[in-house]
Amino acid sequence: MAESSSQTEGRRRRSKDEPGSFARDSSSLLSEEQLLCSICLDVFTDPVTTPCGHNFCKSCLSQCWEKSQHCHCPLCKDKFTKRPELKINTTLREVADHFKKKSGPDKPEVLCDACTGEKLKALKSCLDCRASFCTSHLEFHNYVPKLKKHKLINPVENLEDYICQKHERALELFCRDDQTCVCQFCTETDHKNHDTVPIEEESRERKAQLGKTQTDVQQMIQDRMKKIQEIKHSVELSKRSTEKEKADSVEVFTALIRSIERSQAELLEVMEEKQKAAERQAEGLIKELEQEITVLKRRDTELEQLSHTEEHLHLLQIYSSMCSPPHTKNWTEISINTDLSGDTVRTALSQLQQTLNEKLTKTLNDKLKETVSRELKRIQQYAVDVTLDPDTAHPKLILSADGKQVTHGDTRQDLPDTPQRFTFYYSVVGKQSFSSGRFYYEVQVRGKTNWTLGVVRENINRKRLWITPNPQTGFWTVALWGENQYEACADPDVPLTLREKVEKVGVFVDYEEGLVSFYDVESSSHIYSFTAQSFTEKLYPYFSPCLNKGGKNSAPLIISPVFNTE
Repeated sequence: MAESSSQTEGRRRRSKDEPGSFARDSSSLLSEEQLLCSICLDVFTDPVTTPCGHNFCKSCLSQCWEKSQHCHCPLCKDKFTKRPELKINTTLREVADHFKKKSGPDKPEVLCDACTGEKLKALKSCLDCRASFCTSHLEFHNYVPKLKKHKLINPVENLEDYICQKHERALELFCRDDQTCVCQFCTETDHKNHDTVPIEEESRERKAQLGKTQTDVQQMIQDRMKKIQEIKHSVELSKRSTEKEKADSVEVFTALIRSIERSQAELLEVMEEKQKAAERQAEGLIKELEQEITVLKRRDTELEQLSHTEEHLHLLQIYSSMCSPPHTKNWTEISINTDLSGDTVRTALSQLQQTLNEKLTKTLNDKLKETVSRELKRIQQYAVDVTLDPDTAHPKLILSADGKQVTHGDTRQDLPDTPQRFTFYYSVVGKQSFSSGRFYYEVQVRGKTNWTLGVVRENINRKRLWITPNPQTGFWTVALWGENQYEACADPDVPLTLREKVEKVGVFVDYEEGLVSFYDVESSSHIYSFTAQSFTEKLYPYFSPCLNKGGKNSAPLIISPVFNTE
């Protein structure tokens, strides 16, 4: 669609009213370093461009060429057969001026010392005149031969700081021996034969060094910010895990309470039923007794009447039937079973307790296994790639080519007796060492009758004939002896009761926490933990396949890859 005349006019007006719009956009793409003059090391003032493409302040380049017999680029040293005509790069000047305005509030404005009325902004400061000049008053320095040789810098307020107090000359050089700024005369007296370079050169090098330092600091900031995120993430994971465990615990104990309530109800029902049965039995017996009492009372009345009768013939006729009591039940051994706290109740209570114990044990075991499984999956994220170090292996140990398996051989190999090699113990350590953080690795022990695994301190005695492995001697290990005797090598040793034969061992270390834990990977169960240890040296993964015992223990220890199913 064609642009209307009003739109065109509006665009032109905006372009006219906003001459610095390009400068604003451009300065946002340029850094301060790109806007610095390599002579005065300040933001460009009236920048000009040499034929070789480099930019300088007009006054800085003019002054440089006035002091030299040849015209050359101060940066790349290109020589020009004819002095180039210098024209101000207006676009670059706009960018530089805009940059100065943006950073202007941080720097006080320097005013011209030569202005008598309203003082104008200084364009340059002269170290020889010890004064700052505006554009008009600086003109003399451009065509007066004597003034052309003066040292001009970007305007500064504290000119005295740029003057040698001893020789009253401009500080143009830097003495690297004494780490101070000096003038030309200083190099002929106090700093004679010292390593001196132009201030600009030293400044460039130091700015470059500061740039590197800044990069390092920024990297340190990034590292720490990343660490903060890691810590926050760990706390969040811990919070989620805790909430889940709380919910699981509530569920577990709620189920137990319901089970107890059901069992209690069942027991009360049994007791109530026994009571009702006793009451029914009592009602039947009482009825029988009342019937017998009625019969007996009738006989008692008959006997009373006969004892006073005058009818002698009738008495003799019924005497034999009335002489014996009526037939009744023998109530001596008959009783009501009202002993509700007796064997039946005790048996019921015992069965209830046994059922609850079994349920509780199973529930707690399941809960413990689930917790350990979750913990194992969490620490598996710290898995490291461990390989065996052949320079530390006992001469009778056989290592695989990939450094992942070790077994005991019958023949002693001819190997150099290096300081780090085990001489008497059938042991080997990993190539990798750890002096901070957390790490985890897994070792397959399937088919073995004897083995020892864990971590050891770097400076353990590897040449001694007899070593008692425990934390005091630099060993944090667990071991299997004689097929089914597990123990933690502490002081004294701690026998371990494991429900299943271990086929793969997980070893986890938290250096800062002083923790070494061992896990049965296949059953997701905890074996043993050394806690509250103090680590001050490097720790190495430790492996001992022990004697092969004529082939009974010939299976290798195998460092296995870690598979985290999360």
